[in-house]
Amino acid sequence: MSKSKLEYIWLDGYTPTANMRSKTKVEKNFSGKLEDCPVWSFDGSSTQQAEGGSSDCLLKPVAIYPDPARKNGFLVMAEVLNSDGTPHASNSRATIDDENDDFWFGFEQEYFIMDTHTQLPLGFPVGGYPGPQGLYYCSVGGKNTHGRDIVERHADMCLEAGLNFEGINQEVACGQWEFQIFAKGAKTAGDQIWIARYLLDRLTEEYGYYIEYHPKPIKGDWNGSGMHANFSNSTLRNAGNKETYEKICEAFRPVTEEHIAVYGEFNDERLTGLHETQSIHEFSYGVSDRGASIRIPIATVESGWKGWLEDRRPASNADPYKVAARIIKTVNSADA
Repeated sequence: MSKSKLEYIWLDGYTPTANMRSKTKVEKNFSGKLEDCPVWSFDGSSTQQAEGGSSDCLLKPVAIYPDPARKNGFLVMAEVLNSDGTPHASNSRATIDDENDDFWFGFEQEYFIMDTHTQLPLGFPVGGYPGPQGLYYCSVGGKNTHGRDIVERHADMCLEAGLNFEGINQEVACGQWEFQIFAKGAKTAGDQIWIARYLLDRLTEEYGYYIEYHPKPIKGDWNGSGMHANFSNSTLRNAGNKETYEKICEAFRPVTEEHIAVYGEFNDERLTGLHETQSIHEFSYGVSDRGASIRIPIATVESGWKGWLEDRRPASNADPYKVAARIIKTVNSADA
């Protein structure tokens, strides 16, 4: 008789920034298939998702991946349901309107690796600062590159888990890194970002580090962290004309506040108009413009206006489910 460890992962009810929670279920003779993952429950009164007098919430498995760190282990992404089986108010995945997976998303997840002892990013000396920005981005060598060992291990684990993991690079600020995830289907893209975050956070336990997703953890002349959202649907992939792209970009302008509302806490500290951002109070778009709210990639133009757009506003701590849901709603409004 074989036994498997299923790690159920879900988002709690804290607002405006949800936290990941997880617990392990041991199953006998488990097939490894999503349809054989049982619905489970947890104490919602301990996660801001229920009252103590009626505390059971349900975990509905929605995606499964092999766990690269455990023998006979699986990572199970789960949605939170009320006890009657309806989506819980905190269930942002259930708000995504993309049942036919027409939308493709590529998320660029930036983050800082922090030392738990100094509470500073790797490479920052206690009581001072490292050299200014300029030499850290895509750097090589111990003088400017910090944390490569954990970043490489994380990349390997994501690939072993079967995520559509597309790359890594050190970012502009010292101790700051990025990984990229792409998926056909908004829900799948969100699932994989959360699983990749989970693997990274769990890995830090071995190093005495933690991951800082705050969009501006280091004040001053340092880049903040975003989760740029590259997206397309059939219209964008097949448009063939500039006018369609401009119409879709313009659809974002009147709902700027609605987007910012779900693009991450403390994002006003990052979206200042400096450090490759547009001001949180403005909206703009442009070809190859990393200082715009939405960048039209040069590859899209060179492909005859067939491709994708990049919303550069989502913060590193944003919920990819909420980001995708809002983008889909706005793009569909332009298509209507």
